[in-house]
Parts: sequence; C-alpha cells; structure tokens
Amino acid sequence: MAATTAGAVKARLESLEFGVPVFRDGPREGQGEPFVVVQEALPIGLDTANGDFGDPDAEITIVETLTVDLVQLARVKTGAATTRNAERYGLAEAIAHALHGHTLPAHPAKVTAVRVDGIERIPIAENRVRHSITVQVHRVLLRSEVVPQ
Repeated sequence: MAATTAGAVKARLESLEFGVPVFRDGPREGQGEPFVVVQEALPIGLDTANGDFGDPDAEITIVETLTVDLVQLARVKTGAATTRNAERYGLAEAIAHALHGHTLPAHPAKVTAVRVDGIERIPIAENRVRHSITVQVHRVLLRSEVVPQ
C-alpha cells in the first residue's frame, strides 16, 4: 500500500507497464527520457459536495490536485545532419485515460473519484517535450494526516 496520493498514482502507472519509469517529486540524477514525475498537494481543498459539516464525526473529504508530468526527448540524432522524432505521441493521453475514473486502491484513504482536468503540452525546450496532466483526487482526509503520531 502506498503512503501518499503520489505513491498511489505511481503504483497505478507502474502497473500498466508503459515502459516509462515513474518518480515522485523528481527523477533520479542522470535519468534518461522518457520518464514521469508525480507531484501532489498542488493544492488541496475541501470537497464541499460530500460530508456533513455539522457532524463532528462525519468523514472529511478533500480534493487533492496533482500534476503528472511526462518528459520525453523530442528528437534523436540518426546521422551527422539528420534526426528523427522520438516523442511517443498518445502516451500522455493513455496515461490520462488510465487515471481518469480509477479508484487508486493502493491509496491508504478511501478515494471516491479521480478526474483528469486536462493535458498541457509544453513547447520543446532543450530537445525535451513535456506534457503536464492535471489530476484531481477526491478522497477522505485520514486522521493520521491531522493528528501527529
């Protein structure tokens, strides 16, 4: 079981065997492309559609926003003056599709919904292309997140 939302998303993506390593918060030093980075808690808000805010014993549900960034090489050299495309078109969409509607069973909290808000393709810089996928995870706030252990 994952300890965090990013860990649960990482576990989901690794189970799909896209052939791309997945990291939380950043790749390891010297990591080659392609790779995926999951960053969580950007931001967190109350899920006002669920819960009874008059009941102190009611579950508190939150909406946690994550970004799932896919980083790929844009081109690779094939000769002294030639290159070819290296970007895996459709991979960002496949990642988004795999997350949208999934319940993230590896998450320690009950997840009620996962929604992909969009995919932004960042222009090529330094021969890298980046897709940033915005994901909202609707989940229960764990008591361990509130009360120190």
